[in-house]
Amino acid sequence: GGRATMEFSAYKRGKGGSGAQSPYESLQNVTSSEQVMEDANGGAGDAAGDGPLRGEDAGGSSSAPVPTMAPMGIFNRASRRNGGAAGAAARKIESLDYEIAEHSVYRAEQAKRANWHKHRYLALKWVLAFVVGVGTATTAFLINLAVENVAGLKFKWTMQTMETSYAGAYFIYTLFNVFLVFSSAVVVVYFAPQAAGSGIPEVKSYLNGIDLPGILLFRTLVGKVFGSVGSVAGGLAVGKEGPLVHTGSCIAAILSQGGSSKFRLSPKWFREFNNDRDRRDLVTCGACAGVAAAFRAPVGGVLFAIEEAASFWRPQLTWRTFFTTAVVSVTIRSLMNTCKDEEDCGFFGGGGFIIFDINENGQSQYWFYELLPVSVLGVLGGLLGAAFNFVNGKLTEFRIKYLYKNHHSSRKHVKVIEAMLVAAITSTFQFGLPLAFSCKTCDPEIASCPRPTGLHYGNFVSMACPEPNQYNDLATIFFNTQDDAIRNLFSSEMTHEYSPGALVTFFCFFFILAVITYGISVPSGLFVPSILCGAAYGRLVGMLMTSVTGNIEIKEGTYALLGAASFLAGAMRMTVSMCVILLELTNNLSLLPLIMLVLLVSKAVADLTGILPIYDLHIHIKKIPLLEASAEKYFRHLTASDVKSGKNISFSRVEKVGFVLDVLKSCEHNGFPVIDLNV
Repeated sequence: GGRATMEFSAYKRGKGGSGAQSPYESLQNVTSSEQVMEDANGGAGDAAGDGPLRGEDAGGSSSAPVPTMAPMGIFNRASRRNGGAAGAAARKIESLDYEIAEHSVYRAEQAKRANWHKHRYLALKWVLAFVVGVGTATTAFLINLAVENVAGLKFKWTMQTMETSYAGAYFIYTLFNVFLVFSSAVVVVYFAPQAAGSGIPEVKSYLNGIDLPGILLFRTLVGKVFGSVGSVAGGLAVGKEGPLVHTGSCIAAILSQGGSSKFRLSPKWFREFNNDRDRRDLVTCGACAGVAAAFRAPVGGVLFAIEEAASFWRPQLTWRTFFTTAVVSVTIRSLMNTCKDEEDCGFFGGGGFIIFDINENGQSQYWFYELLPVSVLGVLGGLLGAAFNFVNGKLTEFRIKYLYKNHHSSRKHVKVIEAMLVAAITSTFQFGLPLAFSCKTCDPEIASCPRPTGLHYGNFVSMACPEPNQYNDLATIFFNTQDDAIRNLFSSEMTHEYSPGALVTFFCFFFILAVITYGISVPSGLFVPSILCGAAYGRLVGMLMTSVTGNIEIKEGTYALLGAASFLAGAMRMTVSMCVILLELTNNLSLLPLIMLVLLVSKAVADLTGILPIYDLHIHIKKIPLLEASAEKYFRHLTASDVKSGKNISFSRVEKVGFVLDVLKSCEHNGFPVIDLNV
């Protein structure tokens, strides 16, 4: 017969674990519009037997004007620990409602508001954005402080032992790394499973409207922070930049919960932000703050959210996110000023946040004939980045299917053992490969060559060198912290600082290690490994250019930067935000045209391969129902009636409250078609 016109209701019942009571349920006994909505921590979910919320999110009530709907990503029910039907239902993916349900009760509540309420509401939004910026910057500083001190201690002990025994030094170095990665994996596997990986695919899905279980829990934040310290300081081919995006989002989501009734921190005005729209905006600010804290790139953080993370954007959000990233920049600068001297913060004084100032001894201009090799770098980066995504995607699918048995609970120990094996293999390559390379003689004009004994950071690492004026070029980039390795590859202090064999060896082994590592059960970012892979082959092209042209103004470090940009664009397909981030990292605007060219060519080539960007690829592998910007072609011929389930439950435009309540209590989902039979 005729095709019914279907209108899907976006009303959320409990948000998959929040237990939010619906307006219709509370209207049964309502005598005042102030009693419309109970707090997300109690209500229909508890009445249905789901059990109370765990931790500090139990109990409490609110008269917030907008339905208070806590997503599964923030709250966690005790029933999830059980194997019953309630726990299974709580684990299902739900959607988020970013539209305000403007029913009659909501309008009546808004009409009762005083004029000053709007100004207070806006002021509190700015206050929360400020707190998110300060919290994310402080957390990032503490993570970097811990990583630099732990890694510095590791290299200090290894270097001291190496003076007497290479076997003993290898044992200490490997044991140190395996223990750190073991601690990170245990925290992730047994305490915070959602803290694994970079977290950017999950944050992107959340901002798209997909409510994933546990991605923004407080325990996820704890697991992300401690796990990042272990995985990065443990020498794995990962970075801490991606996890910082997830960390900032967790901080923002926790602030938007509406406080804690357990600790009597649940003021009425704070719970006004406990709705999906305000939470989305605050989580967006947190994601921007994470990028700004990771790269000290405030403008790049805002552009990252616009280009990659956020699916919904408003002009007001641009101003608020920029304010948040500015707060991050100022806070980090203030915190770093407390660690100016080495003795103030242990080993942190010489390391810290990655920033690569290439103005000194760097290239300040470019020539027309350089456009060809830069374009070649773009093609190479697009192909290699797409290859990285393809191999890592296949390996991740194999890992989930055969090693983890689709993340079965009995395979948790396998995840920990796998992480330890990867740490042991990585440590073996980092320690053993430099020993197979001969040392190079230092330039007498460079006072810092070789690196002074006892110093854990810097360029020109002397490892197994027979002469005091020699350094090991492969150890300089392999047997070092990754931040220092990037600085060394971008360096232009010395011509032909690295031999072609060292760069090729480093790229091949580090590429393989990065492919294997991204996907194990530890917090792992992909920015730093991508920069290192690209910088290695980029510097090779730079060496070729200096040899062919004989132009001493062309710097190898410049091509290392362009190579890093090409690999990043090939793997992640970001252009505008990546361009600004790299410029803020290197503090060199003169290279803007070259960076733009290499990013555009690399992205175009990678898109032509048909392989998805790395974050979108992992979203598909995890089977997250992301709503794409454009639909597939075959969707154009489908209607709502074509995709409805066999046991479809629908509402008429007018229904009895009792029937609505029965349906809400008996169904696991929370979206229902409203059918007008008169059409």
